[in-house]
Order: sequence, then C-alpha cells, then structure tokens
Amino acid sequence: MPRATNGPASRKRRKRILLRAKGFRGFRSKLYRYAKDAVFKARQYEYRDRKKRKGTFRRLWIQRISAGCRIEGITYSRFIEGTKAANMEVDRKILADLVVHDYDAFKAIVTQSKNALADKQKAAA
Repeated sequence: MPRATNGPASRKRRKRILLRAKGFRGFRSKLYRYAKDAVFKARQYEYRDRKKRKGTFRRLWIQRISAGCRIEGITYSRFIEGTKAANMEVDRKILADLVVHDYDAFKAIVTQSKNALADKQKAAA
C-alpha cells in the first residue's frame, strides 16, 4: 500500500509560504525550504519593528519640536518643562504637526510656555 502524504494539504501549506515569500530575492522566493526560513524571519522583523516604529516617530516629533523651539530661543527640555508648568495637555505628535503646518499657533504655545517658566522661577525665588 502506498504511503499517504496528504498531498493537497501539504501543497496548500507550501503554496501559502511561497506566496508570502513573493518579492524576496533569488531562491528565497522560489524554493520552499529557504522561503520558509525567510518568511519566518521576516515575520519576526515585522513584529519587532511594529513596536520600534512608535519610538522612531516619537524621536522624529521631538526633533521637529526642538528645531521649532530653537528658532524661538528656547531649548526643547525647557519648553516641555514650561508646558507642564502651564498645565498644557498637548502631546508631541500635535506639537510637531503645529511646527510644520501652523507655526503661528506653535509660537503662541512657546510664548505661554516661556511665561509659565518665568512665573515658576519667580515663585521659586
């Protein structure tokens, strides 16, 4: 009696891997044995980089805010300290968007932040 290999299910499984490996270079997209490893590794990178993307965007937002702050003559850390002292609830994503698209609004926030810092220093002295 011939050996049963469950051909349709095996073929479907291999085809699914090869479809996911489409676009990979060389034998990593053609041969199941290597495509399987490549797809496994690619999925690990996908999972890891979904987490890293959040930090990458946060760093981008901080760079943009910092550039806008320096134009206004204040450092990023002092600006953030001032926004906390003024009890402003604006996150970095919105601030970075304001720097790029509505600089006048950002300038007003920086002014409020500077005033809050000055009040904080007066209270401390």
